[in-house]
Amino acid sequence: MKIPFIWTAIAAGLALLPVVLPSNYYLGIMIFIGLNSLAAMGLCLLMGYAGQISLGHAAFFGMGAYISGILSVSYGFPPWLSVIAAVTATALLAFVLGVPILRLQGYYLAVATLGLGIIVYLVFMNWTSLTGGPSGLSAIPYLALGPLSFNRDLKVYYLVWAVVFLALACGHNIVKSRVGRALRSIHSSEIAAQAMGINTGRYKVKVFALSAAYAALAGGLYAHYLTFISPAPFGFQFSIELLVMVVVGGIGDLSGAILGAAVITLLSEILRDLMPHLFSYGAGEYEIVFFGILLIVFMIFLPGGLVQGLDFLRRRPRVMAQR
Repeated sequence: MKIPFIWTAIAAGLALLPVVLPSNYYLGIMIFIGLNSLAAMGLCLLMGYAGQISLGHAAFFGMGAYISGILSVSYGFPPWLSVIAAVTATALLAFVLGVPILRLQGYYLAVATLGLGIIVYLVFMNWTSLTGGPSGLSAIPYLALGPLSFNRDLKVYYLVWAVVFLALACGHNIVKSRVGRALRSIHSSEIAAQAMGINTGRYKVKVFALSAAYAALAGGLYAHYLTFISPAPFGFQFSIELLVMVVVGGIGDLSGAILGAAVITLLSEILRDLMPHLFSYGAGEYEIVFFGILLIVFMIFLPGGLVQGLDFLRRRPRVMAQR
């Protein structure tokens, strides 16, 4: 497979980036951009290619984190094995739940996935004997590969972004395959896809499980990076942020999910610093409003996201020269 020059340059830039970053704080932000990129890519596969909306994707991110953390802390599983088990269990659960949920369409599907996210969040909050409840789950071990322990931000940074590029390559292979063509046909017209002999129900459930696996992988890495998790980050607001990441980056482009994750993660950090100085309440009360407005603006004026906008700017000189 031929790798485009632009992605070679981006990978090289990311590899050298820690050299110029002034502190571990910025390295931590880059790690979170990578984790959010993984979850956003999964949602992009579901929404951008299969046309199925999800307002509860934070639940799968949280399941990956909690299952991996619980297996490591309470049952002594090796961290890598616990992450693999968490991704597998989350994908299987999403597959089972996807059978009834994905029979719904439009608003009903959105409400069903929203309800799923709320239920999972309440489980995290109230099953205190297993999850630790609002107090969270601590003492989660770092990931380790033989003698190499990922106990420093720099090591985790390279691990996370290596996983992001691997996931991106796998995603591109999927969307360019027969499966990807089937998903795009479902997005265009489910009735027409059925008429062509495509088992739309099976493909929708499979991509739902795959998108959950992407989010769970990000959640597992998140848990073993912070070594502490609580229910708060896996609520409705994070589901909306993931949705905004996909729309802002470009709903029909996997690489756009990475761009959208970078923009929204950086904006979240800026809002957390800025909002307390502007309003009497913290940033959390206003973030959801800000992202809602941003979502509306992009859906109206730039439905193809930043990827479409950047592509237009790249082609504009050539178009102007031809006139």
